[in-house]
Amino acid sequence: MKVQVRGRNVEVTNALKEYVEKRLGKLERYLDLIEEAQVTLTVEKDSHRVEVTIPINGIILRGEETTGDMYASIDLVVEKLEKQIDRYKGKLYRRLGRQNMEVKAGEEEAREENGPPIVRTKKFAVKPMSVDEAVMQMNLLGHSFFVFTNADTEKVNVVYRRKDGRYGLIEPEF
Repeated sequence: MKVQVRGRNVEVTNALKEYVEKRLGKLERYLDLIEEAQVTLTVEKDSHRVEVTIPINGIILRGEETTGDMYASIDLVVEKLEKQIDRYKGKLYRRLGRQNMEVKAGEEEAREENGPPIVRTKKFAVKPMSVDEAVMQMNLLGHSFFVFTNADTEKVNVVYRRKDGRYGLIEPEF
């Protein structure tokens, strides 16, 4: 597995990079499709945040943890990813074997203009998928909503997690 480690407000030492590679290497035991991982280590005051993004044939596994110690954050985010893989392993293998979904997320800062300030803009490729696949992708990312193209209607839809734990679907009407 190829691991890219970046640091924000922290110098990525060889020891830190080796520790990240060693801990993420454990994930290959659960899912052998992992080819690469992007890791961002951030230090802000007393908090040490670790963000890990692992693309697997278009499906994205993502975990984020913040503690007072960088090594503890790394351990916790790996545990979180292990649980995600374990929870979705059957679904992942069925989906990846059947379809090559592709959702690439890119981030860029947006300029403040008149009106409410936009602090982040995300762009991503949208491929048709079923509502079930969108719910699975949303849960894998750990988000409360997910924008996708519905394979049945060929329209942009939004699936979201309700406060009661169930899911909702927003379909546009033109």
